[in-house]
Amino acid sequence: MRGLFIVNPQATTASQRMTDLVMHAFADALDLEVITTTHRGHGIELGARAVTEDLDVVITVGGDGIVNEVVNGMLSQGANPRTQLAVIPGGSANVFARALGLPNDIVQAGAHILEGIKQGRMRTIGLGQANGRWFTVNAGVGLDAEVIAAMERKRRHGRKASPTRYIATTASTMFKASRERIPQLTVIRDDHETLDQVYFALVQNTKPWTFLGNWPIHLCPEADFNSGVDLFGMRKVKASTALQNTKKLITQRKASALASAVVWHDQTEFTVTCARPMAFQIDGEGLGEISEVIFRSEPTALTVVV
Repeated sequence: MRGLFIVNPQATTASQRMTDLVMHAFADALDLEVITTTHRGHGIELGARAVTEDLDVVITVGGDGIVNEVVNGMLSQGANPRTQLAVIPGGSANVFARALGLPNDIVQAGAHILEGIKQGRMRTIGLGQANGRWFTVNAGVGLDAEVIAAMERKRRHGRKASPTRYIATTASTMFKASRERIPQLTVIRDDHETLDQVYFALVQNTKPWTFLGNWPIHLCPEADFNSGVDLFGMRKVKASTALQNTKKLITQRKASALASAVVWHDQTEFTVTCARPMAFQIDGEGLGEISEVIFRSEPTALTVVV
């Protein structure tokens, strides 16, 4: 079996020693090429190459960002290629890997995936698209994308992405949004139903939205790889309740219980338009600002090792 083993050296929890240990275990079992990514977009190039060369499996070590890049490369010529994807968590959240039921420990996950490859354990999953770019976990416009952009700025200044810092950044970003007073987003789905006056829109391909350590945050509790994408939107954000709303978003089992929240489950397609350019993120990576984004669901997009 021919495989490509892709390592993101920027992964926050994967030490070189642990990565080498896992890599050697795979190299002993597969005809394997090992590549370390060197620049943004490198994973896209490698994923596309793996499909072009008709490799059997691509194995990634890293977080949701490198998974997203590799998936976009693998699906650049169309959905559901013969090449399979296997993921080993090495980032800070690892939502995709954990949503597939994999251990969050790199060595345990590596052993599990290697055994899955040997036994032929696999499943075909659905993915989402945002303006043509695939996402495995979630994509967002507005508040959550602004939080990610703020966290990226803090990391560039040497600050770690701790749960406490994430909560504080979310509260301060929500407070800032509330001072604008006028919601900037409108959501229109393919049956022409319209959701207007939205402060932020989060689209999930699976649950949870994210993890704070081992704590899962559920905004769209029914989101699943086997259904369409789900939308979570908030239509009221008040400065006086910014911290309270942040706490509810993080601690409640169903954030849809918030009075201002709207959830659409199992959607095929809808469009988010912005009154002004707004922050945009896919799978936890900030992609600048957009004025409109079309979200779609592809039910049989990719085969993964489980």
